[in-house]
Amino acid sequence: MKKMSFAKIPEVLEIPNLIDIQKKSYEEFLQPGKSPLSRKPQGLEAIFNEIFPINAAKGLSSLEFASYRLEEPKYNIKECLDRGLTYDLPLKATFRLVIREEESGTGGQLREIKEEEVYLGEIPLMTPQGTFIINGAQRVVVSQLHRSPGVVYGFSIHPNGKHLYSCRIISYRGGWLEFELDVNDLVYARIDRKRKMLATALLRALGYQKDEEILSLFYPTRELKVEEPPKILKIKGPRFSRALGRIAIRTIRKSVRRLG
Repeated sequence: MKKMSFAKIPEVLEIPNLIDIQKKSYEEFLQPGKSPLSRKPQGLEAIFNEIFPINAAKGLSSLEFASYRLEEPKYNIKECLDRGLTYDLPLKATFRLVIREEESGTGGQLREIKEEEVYLGEIPLMTPQGTFIINGAQRVVVSQLHRSPGVVYGFSIHPNGKHLYSCRIISYRGGWLEFELDVNDLVYARIDRKRKMLATALLRALGYQKDEEILSLFYPTRELKVEEPPKILKIKGPRFSRALGRIAIRTIRKSVRRLG
């Protein structure tokens, strides 16, 4: 197709075909038309290699991944649009079952190797226009930006001017864990942005049942010998426990403790 441009300012860079972003990404995921040995460790190939091999508890057998194969779609694009079908293709994978001698363990001789091709399901196929046909309707995948895994710190300002700090732990896989301070300086935790809970409840669920165990995570401890008369400990400033969400030791007056 020939394009006509009536612009007075010449183009510095040629406008790229934005659909190629979707098409190239999907081709890298499926890697169609490539032999199993020439496929790169990405997309489906990387997923299979990450899961397999699966070893038995005693190590006497293992299930290994050999290769996968993409067959031709059963219906073309026009037929799927007219008949309300999904434009997809069958995915089949070849697995290898390795069985070893029982008395030899994992380092013994092989007893038997079975290899078989398994039908895994249908994978939607992208059209040349960068769309998918699902039940006769064309759908598109919208690219989104994802936060990199790690720890993200932030804060918000309360109407009274107080800074409310927060921390978000983004995992590579799985849920997100968030910690946040409220206006009363209480520490709350959220999992996958659901209902918040006190941070101490999360720590107790992780095995820290006693208050002393939680305090030891945030404050240094001292071992004092039993002496007479009792010592008078001067504490500089109130000791606020962020784990408990309250002031652990008040210092309005001197704290007198009888040791022992």
